[in-house]
Amino acid sequence: MNNASDNTLKPVVTHFFDEPTNTFSYVVEDPTSGACAIVDSVLDFDYAAGRIGYEGADRIIAFIRERGLTVEWIVETHVHADHLSAAPYLQAALGGRTGIGEHIDTVQETFGKIFNESTAFQRDGSQFDRLFADGDRYRIGNLEAKVLHTPGHTPACTTHVIGDAAFVGDTIFMPDAGSARADFPGGDAATLYRSIRKVLSLPGDTRLFMCHDYAPGGRELQFMSTVAEQRAENIHARDGIDEETFTRLREERDRTLAMPRLIIPSLQVNMKAGELPAEESNGTRYLRVPLNTL
Repeated sequence: MNNASDNTLKPVVTHFFDEPTNTFSYVVEDPTSGACAIVDSVLDFDYAAGRIGYEGADRIIAFIRERGLTVEWIVETHVHADHLSAAPYLQAALGGRTGIGEHIDTVQETFGKIFNESTAFQRDGSQFDRLFADGDRYRIGNLEAKVLHTPGHTPACTTHVIGDAAFVGDTIFMPDAGSARADFPGGDAATLYRSIRKVLSLPGDTRLFMCHDYAPGGRELQFMSTVAEQRAENIHARDGIDEETFTRLREERDRTLAMPRLIIPSLQVNMKAGELPAEESNGTRYLRVPLNTL
């Protein structure tokens, strides 16, 4: 395997951390043109109060405007179950095209049934501007991005390789945290293992940017590792751990986990490209809670 990256153009990556959901969002900048992409944005949401906010998204907007950048893409690595996407708000302010993996239709079909969505809810991914297939390429200025389909956590998960950087979503965590859960509807531990190995077949110096970090053991937050570090140190999927072992460990771990705190509102919103529910006759928007379903 090639251990040195062939990429000559390295994106400038700036991270933004949402503490309530332990989520990292990224602005990925082409240093030669001022074009950029936003990856995995977060909308502030106080679930107990039923109140949304835009402070985190506004920080991204201010940063992009201060830098004089042009947004070309607003990318979701998957349909997140732990935070609401700020994509529509960012797109209204900054422009750009939204994109997600083409298997969003599978997620929409699954959760459309769970939330008893009407036939008005299109289950074909048409809420997004672009549906990415495995191997698809797109550009951010002079940067070339390549899409890897990396299911297992969800059927629609993708990793976006941009220059020497890869944005892995929930496929893999920092080496001391291992991997994402695989017990959501449509998830599968063995599939996740194969997706992780797909990511770890990238050149060893590829920078891997995490979607989440929970600072195990009380260490400082971390958001980036390399393929080489993951292959040597990942507690779930380092070299030498086979698919059977990983699957057993992952499934045992998943049986101990509670559902994410924001899974019900997140899925309702994110499967619709971040659009909030329509206002009802009294001018209020409502989220639904299916009982005894998840």
